[in-house]
Amino acid sequence: MVASVLLLAGWQVVWSDEFAYSGLPDPKKWTYEVGFVRNKELQYYTVGDSKNARVENGNLVIECRKDPAMGNPISSASLITLGKASWLYGRIEVRAKVPAGLGSWPAIWMMGTDRSKVGWPKCGEIDIMEFVGHNPDKVHATVHFPSSDPSKRNASKGGNLTTLNPWGDFHVYSLEWFPDRLDFYYDDRKYFSVKNDGLETQGFRFDKPCYLLINLAFGGTWGAQKGVDESILPIRYLVDYVRVFRRK
Repeated sequence: MVASVLLLAGWQVVWSDEFAYSGLPDPKKWTYEVGFVRNKELQYYTVGDSKNARVENGNLVIECRKDPAMGNPISSASLITLGKASWLYGRIEVRAKVPAGLGSWPAIWMMGTDRSKVGWPKCGEIDIMEFVGHNPDKVHATVHFPSSDPSKRNASKGGNLTTLNPWGDFHVYSLEWFPDRLDFYYDDRKYFSVKNDGLETQGFRFDKPCYLLINLAFGGTWGAQKGVDESILPIRYLVDYVRVFRRK
């Protein structure tokens, strides 16, 4: 229904994964981050391990678990489209059910495809959705970019929405990305917007292709702000579909 409404509004699907298959995520669409990647998180990201990332019953399942991977006690997965697909402007829409619990930190986000050349934060980062288990009634959207303050590496602008039990069911998390602004949605509710101020270091370095990341972290600089509860593991992050639209 969501797709048909968007089509009537002048959008068309240009890329999607409906997860209408079983097994590992489609290698034509997804690849993986590997190892301990960022933010002092506790999980080790595995590659091609069905215990951490698989498609079953019409959903992508990303599972964070106590199950040693290369000698590390907590493992999870981070799926990315880098080298497979990237986009400049459009609507990115993901229907997902996030896991709750102290330490849980699922996300849907984007970074510039030039990250390997210019580094972070110059590549830009668009966080379409972040949820942290110690703040269970809020969803967050944020953009990160270079700071105009020479004493700081990066700056950010963000918003959040307070809602009842976002972890209790599937919800649609969306970004509508235009040359003049970024609009963020929870289901059909727009709750945050960033306008293009024309200044590279002041919040809108998002005029270039970005790739998509969907990951489930555990702990880390934000996820562990109020501690972690390893007894909740395993936890599962379910994704019903990922769709990318462009204006007709």
